[in-house]
Amino acid sequence: MTPKNCKADIDWTKNPLIPVVVQNADDREVVMLAYANAEALELSLTTGYAHYYSRSRQSLWKKGETSGHLQEIVEIKLDCDCDSLLYIVKQHGVACHTGEKSCFYSNII
Repeated sequence: MTPKNCKADIDWTKNPLIPVVVQNADDREVVMLAYANAEALELSLTTGYAHYYSRSRQSLWKKGETSGHLQEIVEIKLDCDCDSLLYIVKQHGVACHTGEKSCFYSNII
């Protein structure tokens, strides 16, 4: 089966924000979950650094812009339904605002 490039198939009117799973390219650890709109995805593609849409601030943000903990894009993938993204990044510093390497540091079980 030939993989399809469905960037053009993302229905931004139906889903103005889509989830972005972020994975560290070095160890493949999932480091965070964020959201992107069309502009954030385009900025990530053109600059080579991860951009997201902050639901709390209602604005775009470049990950690490103030902390210096940038996420350099290695690869961006779309899921089969073209409604979520996977950013594979070279993580500079930590991903979590708490200072942890990953936002997923709390165990439930």
